[in-house]
Amino acid sequence: MTFQAASGLHVPGAMPAPPGIPAEGDRPDLIAQAHQRSESYGLRPYESPDFCPVLQSELKTQIERSQSLFAYALPVMETLYDQIVNTQSMVILTDAAGLILHSLGDDDFLARANKVALQPGALWSEASRGTNAIGTALAENKATLVHGAEHFLEANRFLTCSCMPILDAYGKTVGALDVTGDQRGFHKHTMALVRMSAQMIENQLFANAFQDMVCVRFHSRAEFIGTLVEGIASFTPGGRFLSANRSAQFQLGLSVGALHAHTFSSLFGLSMSQLFDAERRAPGGVVRLPLPSGVKVSARIEWKASAASVAGSAIDNGNAQAREAYGVPESPSQARRPAAAPVQRPAGLDDLDTGDAQIKSVITKLRKVIGKDIPVMVLGETGTGKELLARAIHADSPRHAGPFIAVNCASIPETLIESELFGYEEGAFTGARKKGGIGKMLLANGGTLFLDEIGDMPLHLQARMLRALQERAVTPLGSSKVIHVDVSVVCATNRNMREQVANGLFREDLYYRLNGLVVRLPALRERSDLDVVANKLLREGQEAGVPRIRESVMAMFRSYHWPGNIRQLGNLLRTARLMAEGEPEITEDHLPDDFLEDRQARQATNAAPGAMAAPDSPPETARIADAAPRAQPTRLADVEALAIIAAVKAHHGNISAAAKALGISRNTVYRKMDEASALPQQES
Repeated sequence: MTFQAASGLHVPGAMPAPPGIPAEGDRPDLIAQAHQRSESYGLRPYESPDFCPVLQSELKTQIERSQSLFAYALPVMETLYDQIVNTQSMVILTDAAGLILHSLGDDDFLARANKVALQPGALWSEASRGTNAIGTALAENKATLVHGAEHFLEANRFLTCSCMPILDAYGKTVGALDVTGDQRGFHKHTMALVRMSAQMIENQLFANAFQDMVCVRFHSRAEFIGTLVEGIASFTPGGRFLSANRSAQFQLGLSVGALHAHTFSSLFGLSMSQLFDAERRAPGGVVRLPLPSGVKVSARIEWKASAASVAGSAIDNGNAQAREAYGVPESPSQARRPAAAPVQRPAGLDDLDTGDAQIKSVITKLRKVIGKDIPVMVLGETGTGKELLARAIHADSPRHAGPFIAVNCASIPETLIESELFGYEEGAFTGARKKGGIGKMLLANGGTLFLDEIGDMPLHLQARMLRALQERAVTPLGSSKVIHVDVSVVCATNRNMREQVANGLFREDLYYRLNGLVVRLPALRERSDLDVVANKLLREGQEAGVPRIRESVMAMFRSYHWPGNIRQLGNLLRTARLMAEGEPEITEDHLPDDFLEDRQARQATNAAPGAMAAPDSPPETARIADAAPRAQPTRLADVEALAIIAAVKAHHGNISAAAKALGISRNTVYRKMDEASALPQQES
C-alpha cells in the first residue's frame, strides 16, 4: 500500500471520510464539548498529568487481550512511521480504553513525549488526560484532531495529535491509531495518513474474521478492487448478511445495523447460486453487480469453505496428513462448491527479465537450482522485489500447483511468531483460537515457504526452525503430534547475514542450512532498465488508457536515488497515473509532493560546497568529498553549517549517523548543508 496518495491529493474513486468523521466546521463544538467533559471529571488545566503507567504484567495482559489488533497494527504502524520519520512525531496504538499498547517515534521527540507519559502502559482517556486526540476520538468514536492549546491540560499543549478509532469486523471499537508530534510541525496531511492506516488495519481484521464465509470485494471502478478503498461485505454461503467494512457501508449507503435486515439477494439482486454462476463466466472472475442505489460495481468473490480451509490448497490437494492432524473431515459441501474462476498464471522468471545484466545473471543462476531442493537466499535493499522474485521461483518450479506461503519474520510480534510458523492447539496460550490454528509451514506443504526478513527472526526460534527444516516435520504449540511437511524454502533479508552470524544474532548452522544459493537483487538506482521497469509498472493492471511518461519526468527518475526502490517507484506511478487520468502524459504536476521535496533536498545536498554525492547513492550514504578551504566564518549560522559539513564527512557521508551524533534531525542536516552553499570560498 502507498500513503503518497493521501498527501493532499484527491484519489479518483476513493470514498469520502466515513460517516461520523467531523468536518472542519464541527471541530470547535467537538473541542468545547470535550473540555466540558474534562471539567466534569474534576480535572483542572494547570494540573500535572498522571505519570504512573500500569505494571508491565498488566500491559502484557492487555496486549494479549488485543492480540489480533496488535499483530495486524504493528506492520502498518511501521509503514506509517516511515512516512513521518524525522518530523518530531510518534505513532501510537491504544486499546479501546485509551491504554497505549505500542509506540514508534523519533528519538529526539520520544524524550519530550515521555515527560507527559506518552509511552506504553499510560492511559490517555479523557477522564485521565482531559481533551486529547486519543481520549476524545474514543469518546466521540470519530477521527479527531487536537492541536496545541485545544488540549485541556496545559502540560500537553506543545502537542498536535491526529487519531482515528479502529473498528473490529462487527463495527465495535477495539482501539485507536494516533500520530502525535510537536505542534510547531503540524501538517494538514497527517490525519489523512492516520485514516488510511487505521482503515488498512480494519480491513485486515475484517478479512481474518470471516475466513470461512463468502466475502464480496467491490468498487465502482474495477481497478480499486484489492486496494484500501474497496468495499468488503461478508455473507454466509446461504446469503445471510454478516458484516461490512467502512467503504462497503458508504457505497451501499447503509450502516452495519441497517444492513443486518438484508440478504445478498436484497442488496445485489442475485441469489448466491446466480452469483457463483456469473463469476465462473466473468472474464478474470470480476462480476458486475447493481447496488440498491442503481450504481453498478465490479466485484470479486472469495470463499474458503471451512475453518480448516485456511490450509485449503494443502488439504484439497491430497494432504491427508494435514487433514488428519487437525481433524478436518471431508465435506460434501466442498464437492458441491462452485468451481473457482480461472486464475491467471503468476509471473515467472522470464517476466522479470527486463534487460538489466545483473537481473539476467540472477535469473540464470536460479534456473540451475529450481526443483533441485536447494534453498535460496535473496539479498537486497528494502523494496527491490525480493518477494516478487520468490513468487517467480515458485511459479517456475515443479511445485507451482502447490501453495506459496509468505511469512514476514520482522512484522509478526515475537510472542506470536512461533505459533504463526508451527501452529497451535486449542488453549495453547491466552487468546488462542478455538480448535487451534494451522501454522504457515503446514500451510506451505507441497509448495514454497517464503521467509522474508529472515535476519530478524528471534534467536530462540531459530533452533526450532533449523530442526523443522532438517527433520521436515513440525510440532504445533501445545501438541505432541509430529506432522511431516514437504516445503521448498526461499528466504530474503536486507541485512548482512555474515555480520549477524559474527555478532551472535543469527545461528551459524541455520545460516548455512538456508544459503544453498545466495543471489543479490540490485537496487533500482544500480539497474540499467529503469525506463522498462517504469513503463511496466505504469501499465500494471491496466489494459488501456494509460498515459505515457514525459521524457523530462523520466530524466528526473534516472537521476533520483530511489531509497524505496521498485516499491517506491510502483507506488509513485500508481498515484501519478490517477492524477493524470484523462491526460496523454504524466508530467511533474502529477508527481507526489514528497517525491519532489526529497529530490529537491537531494539536489541541495549535492550543491553544497565540496559535496560530491554520486547519482546512484541514497542520501543516507551520500559521500561528501573534502570541502574547499573557506573564508573564516563570522556568523553563528556559518559556524553551525561548517560543523555539520564536518560531521557528515566524519561519518563518511552517512546523513543519518551524522544527525544522530549531532542530536538533530536529518531534515536539519539537509537544511544547514544547503545554507553552507552560501558561504564564500577562500581565495587561493
